[in-house]
Amino acid sequence: MTVTGTVRGAARLLCWAGADPPGERAARARVAEALRAGAPVPRPVPGRLRGAVVTTAECALEDLAAAPVRRVPAGGPRPVVLLLPGQGSQYHGMATGLYREEPVFRAAVDEVLAVWGAEGEAIRADWLGSPAGAAIPVDDARRSQPLLFAVGQGLGRLLLGWGVRPVEALGHSAGEVVAATLAGIFTVTEGAALVRDRVRATVPIPAGGMLAVAASVDRLAPYLSGQVAVAAENAPHRTLLAGPRAELAAVAARLARDRVVLRAVPATAPFHSPAMEPAVAAAERAFRASPGPGRFPVRSGYTGRPLTVHEARSARFWARQLADPVRFGPALTALLRGGDRLLVECGPGRVLSDLAHRQDAVRAGKSAVLSLLPGHRSDRAAVLEVAAALWCEGHALTVDAEHLPAGAGLRSPCDRGRTNES
Repeated sequence: MTVTGTVRGAARLLCWAGADPPGERAARARVAEALRAGAPVPRPVPGRLRGAVVTTAECALEDLAAAPVRRVPAGGPRPVVLLLPGQGSQYHGMATGLYREEPVFRAAVDEVLAVWGAEGEAIRADWLGSPAGAAIPVDDARRSQPLLFAVGQGLGRLLLGWGVRPVEALGHSAGEVVAATLAGIFTVTEGAALVRDRVRATVPIPAGGMLAVAASVDRLAPYLSGQVAVAAENAPHRTLLAGPRAELAAVAARLARDRVVLRAVPATAPFHSPAMEPAVAAAERAFRASPGPGRFPVRSGYTGRPLTVHEARSARFWARQLADPVRFGPALTALLRGGDRLLVECGPGRVLSDLAHRQDAVRAGKSAVLSLLPGHRSDRAAVLEVAAALWCEGHALTVDAEHLPAGAGLRSPCDRGRTNES
């Protein structure tokens, strides 16, 4: 991600390193010297003691002086795992700042929307325009699903362009297609077409919705009726229900009477419920991809295991995801049993990050979670904060002359480290 750093008010990443405390202090001092002189900041050199700060031209010296120093773990950095969210994490204006400012991200989004043809132009217009002027609301699958796929691709492309090499990826619902595409199992055209065809298959399905409920799957069993079903098991006492609108409203009323905490998930279709069965058949008929081997494993949020070659090539497997329940919580638990990990959510908001914080390995501090677009600060600053955390963890980052994370194709490696809700 190329950032000039001299534009007034623009977020800028500064990072440095040293082999020991005197070396770290000297490296920090060289950065301060360059800032005072208005000169290019020296490129960071390998070192176990690292510092990084996201700042602006106006505050750079003050923030640089106050930034803490971190020691790279003796065994090397925790491996990176990508988390890709699905329906429910979208919001109007998500990642639009990054689209306007970051060429690599914008190119990835445009590549995805091009698969939709003229429809892609309408999707982009609704996304970049005001909510009041949108032809279709962002919570409708015709907008949320293509945009979540495009944003996930753009964020993932940034990370991979920085030289980050994930050891695994885990998607939630539609996020599984994003994960498979970033891993290279699908081409971008194939992944986008799969999302497009699944969305089109859902259009004839009668309106429905989803509920996030603070209760276990077992506790909710007596409330299920008609086509209302468990849509996702996200974490202990964090369950999603889905179904046709009227039936779901009746279940919600019963839960509210019994004082069970719940909230509506932004969705207009009954994903992961029996009501989606007609869409499954249509999506299976439309499947045309020729999946290949991935660059890194993708763990399925449905089976809890890494995708097999047979599953990746199965039209039935990908089509059934529309109606089958998501088991994100158990899948993440199984993933974290493999060792300590640095989980990076590649999508808007913190839906999966919040679920990950309920995992014992994260609560104990063995694994950690980073959110690329948490929503509480500018897109640019938020993404650079993740780059800073990766650097301080000990990961190598591809850098440019300002030693900021670069876009794909600008490759000058530093030291080498080890490498939804529906």
